[in-house]
Amino acid sequence: MSTAREQAATAADRSRVSLRVVTGLGELSAVVALFDEVWANTGPPVVGVEHLRALAYTGGYVAAAFDEEAMLAASVGFFSAPPGRALHSDVTGVRAAARGRQLGFALKLHQRAWAMGLGLEEITWTFDPLLSRNAHFNLARLRARATRYEQDFYGDMPDGINVGQGSDRLLASWPLASGDVVAACDRSPPPETASPDAPAVLYEVDGRPVVRRVNDSTALVRVAVPADIEALRREDPGLGRAWRLAVRSTLGAEMSGGARVVGFQRAAGYLVDRGGAHADRGR
Repeated sequence: MSTAREQAATAADRSRVSLRVVTGLGELSAVVALFDEVWANTGPPVVGVEHLRALAYTGGYVAAAFDEEAMLAASVGFFSAPPGRALHSDVTGVRAAARGRQLGFALKLHQRAWAMGLGLEEITWTFDPLLSRNAHFNLARLRARATRYEQDFYGDMPDGINVGQGSDRLLASWPLASGDVVAACDRSPPPETASPDAPAVLYEVDGRPVVRRVNDSTALVRVAVPADIEALRREDPGLGRAWRLAVRSTLGAEMSGGARVVGFQRAAGYLVDRGGAHADRGR
């Protein structure tokens, strides 16, 4: 079995980039510019260079992917409580022109090798539950676990992608030495396999979300999300907001009641295991 460093090196080679921690003001300023480009930001920076400088100076994680001298992607993380156990990955961005090169995967493996070199056991991060490609990457490709649904986690966000859409997030946990994670980092993406049939508590009709009540005794349920919420938000922000509220009232409510996300498929959405979570509802 390859080591974490070997896995990270292989992923970087496949993406045709070099990956390294950055600390100098020039490169940190380039990270700020990259994030603002990715998030179509015209207001205050997504992350300020002074914050990145402080984070890098005190041993936090600030890394970037380079194709020769061109910075194509970057990732920023900080240590989280309890001390000495976990890293929280705060922001990761890939330039649009570099998508399709599996840079997100290469960055995540670099981050994992860096964290394990410090004796850390877990990386956490948040992601928008409406972003189908991110959900598939995090839950199916990386084998991370969705542990909590957080409503409006960041409050109102002014950037060009999230403005007016709320900031609900799923918290992902990535146990770095687990068998599933080691296997996910050590091979090409596995084919998507069939999963159990389950009724949908949220599905799509003509592009619109439809919420349906399913008997509380039903063990497994599905929660659909749009195929491309980013395009939908650009074309019809009101419909994007409707999907936010529908996912909040279904996936958010299920997880708040104790249900667990156990899978994700692009075509079918989230597979949620209620596991008796609703047995006492209504008492």
